[in-house]
Amino acid sequence: MRPVAPEGGPTPAAGRPLIITEDPLLLDDLLRLCAAAGAEPHVHHAVPGPSGDGDVGVGVGWSSAGPLGSGDGPPDGTGGPAGSLGWESAPLVLVGDDAARRVRGAPRRPGVLLVGRDLDDPLVWQRAVEIGAEEVLPLPDAESLLVDRIADVVEGAGKSALAVGVIGGSGGAGASTLACALAVRAARAGERTVLIDGDPLGGGIDVLLGGESAEGLRWPDLAGSRGRVGAGALEESLPELHALRVLSWDRGDRVVVPPAAMRSVVAAARRRGGVVVVDLPRRVDEAAAEALAQLDLVLMVVPGELRAVAAAGRVAAGVRMAARDVRVVVRGRPPGGLDAEAVAGLLGVPLAGEVPVEVGLPGRVAEGEPPGAHGRSALARFCDGFWRRVLGPAADRGVTA
Repeated sequence: MRPVAPEGGPTPAAGRPLIITEDPLLLDDLLRLCAAAGAEPHVHHAVPGPSGDGDVGVGVGWSSAGPLGSGDGPPDGTGGPAGSLGWESAPLVLVGDDAARRVRGAPRRPGVLLVGRDLDDPLVWQRAVEIGAEEVLPLPDAESLLVDRIADVVEGAGKSALAVGVIGGSGGAGASTLACALAVRAARAGERTVLIDGDPLGGGIDVLLGGESAEGLRWPDLAGSRGRVGAGALEESLPELHALRVLSWDRGDRVVVPPAAMRSVVAAARRRGGVVVVDLPRRVDEAAAEALAQLDLVLMVVPGELRAVAAAGRVAAGVRMAARDVRVVVRGRPPGGLDAEAVAGLLGVPLAGEVPVEVGLPGRVAEGEPPGAHGRSALARFCDGFWRRVLGPAADRGVTA
C-alpha cells in the first residue's frame, strides 16, 4: 500500500501550478500528471492579444489584471476568476509548446517549464529561450521528472533533511541503540525527525521505543512503493513515538525491502526537512546501498576491542563504496582494549566520538524508556553534542532531559 495524499479540500493556492495550453490532449496529460503529484492546478487557455496575432503583450497586466491574472477571463478553467493565479504569482508554470508564442514578452521568472509531446523541432529551444523556460520536457519521456517538479511545489519543498545512517561495525555493537537515541534527542531538540529501520533482521527498532503495537504503516505496507512517495502522506502514515515518526517492521516474515522502495521512502522522508536517521544492516545489499547513497553522514559503531575492529574493517570497505562520509563511534572499551583514536586509526576512518557502555540501559528500555530519553546519560550527552556540531546552535533549542 502506497501513501496517498489526504482527502479534503483543494490544494492551497500557494502550491498550485499554472497550466497554459490550448492542446486538449496535452492538457489531459498534464492534468493526469498533476493528479499523480497530488496537485490541483489552475488551467489557463491563452487568448489572442489586441493585435489578433496571438502574442500577449507585456503591458496587459500579467500578475493580476491581464489574460493570466485574476481580472480577465477564467484562468482556472472553471469560469470563476476570483483567486486565480497569474504568471508571476504561480509557484510553477507549465507552458504547452503550442502556447509558447502566446506568452512571449511575459516577465522573466523562475519555475517556467516548456512541455510538449513532439519536441524534435529545433525551434522549440528558441521558443524556450524566448519565454525564459528553465527546461524543455518532452512527454512521455520526462513524465517522472515532471511529476517530481509538480510534487515539490505541492509539498513546499525547501531544505532537505539532514540524513544520518548508523551501522554496526560488528555484531552487538549497539547501532540500533545509538540510532534510537539520536532520533529521540533530535526530536526533543525540536527537529522534525523520522527514524527508519533499514535492518530487516534487527528485531524491529520500534521495540526499542516501546511502540511495537502503535498504529501506522510498516515496511511490508510500503515494499511496493515505486517512483515518488508523497512526503507529507508518508509522515502522517507512520507511527508517532516520543515526538518522532518511525518506520519499522511488523512481526511477519518479510525480510526484504526492494531497492526502489528504499530509494523512494528515504527520499520522501528527506523532503520534509529536519532530521532523518536510518538504522542500517551490516550487510550492504542493494537496498542498503540505495539508502547509503542518500545519506549525508554514516556513523559506524565499533566496540574498542581488536576483534570488533577487524570485523568493522570489512564493513567499512562495503559502506565506503556507496556512502560519501563515514565516521566511527567507539562504544565502550574493555580492560586492555583499544582507545578511540587507535580504533579510528586502524580503520582509517575519522573519529566522531566515544560513547561509554551505559549501565542499566537494557533494564530501562524494558520498562519503556527509550535510549537517549535520560538527558544526563552519557548516550544522551553524546547525541546532543553530535547534533550541535552538525546542525549548529539551533539544535540546543527545546532540549529536555
